[in-house]
Amino acid sequence: MRYLILSDIHANYEAFKAVMNATRRKRWDKAICLGDIVGYAAEVNQTVDRLRAIKPLIVIRGNHDKVCAGVEGEERLAKFSRFARVAAEWTAQKLTQTNRRYLASLAKGPRMVDGAFAIAHGSPLDEDAYIFSDLDALRVFRATDFPICFIGHSHFPVVFTWDGTEVEMQMATPPEFKLKLDPNKRYLINPGSVGQPRDRCPLASFATYNSETRLLRIHRVRYNIATTQENILSAGLPQPLADRLSVGR
Repeated sequence: MRYLILSDIHANYEAFKAVMNATRRKRWDKAICLGDIVGYAAEVNQTVDRLRAIKPLIVIRGNHDKVCAGVEGEERLAKFSRFARVAAEWTAQKLTQTNRRYLASLAKGPRMVDGAFAIAHGSPLDEDAYIFSDLDALRVFRATDFPICFIGHSHFPVVFTWDGTEVEMQMATPPEFKLKLDPNKRYLINPGSVGQPRDRCPLASFATYNSETRLLRIHRVRYNIATTQENILSAGLPQPLADRLSVGR
């Protein structure tokens, strides 16, 4: 089975559109979204509508999805950064009733997909926790038994590999990263962010994975950053949310 792995789209419709256009040349059988469909950028309903139109599709919720849909309230919102909080409050007002219900209905990770791998938004131990380091990954490997788990949340495209003794951390460098997964090792894989990359590369990031050949690819594609920035500013959202897209931070 060939999978398209998306994460952290964050209402950046231009980036999402560019990714989906790029995948027309990459055959896949099923799409996976690791959450945070909304938040930060301004094309909220366009993004949710286009994601929902993908078939077949498996989606789990992210922290922004929960807050914007009202699943979690002020206590969770208070933990957001100032700019993230402003964007979440704005997004909550802009969501259509249909899309709000859709986001509220999304399942919590971790979830197994076709017996091939697990998916989670943050850590499979805590959907709101970040996995940044080899130590973070080691805690997950020791507490779980997933051979492969795709994760999002940090916006960094990275692969953590566990051989039973040590954790290896590989940043997925652009324009394309390829790795054949060893059946004797375990993996935590972040495909990076479609809509708000933070690895100092502004290109939209996503992954494809072939469960038969065990070949992982993390791809980067260009998109119209200026249009997304204009839409963010026209919506009255904070300037830094637009500025950061140019530098991938």
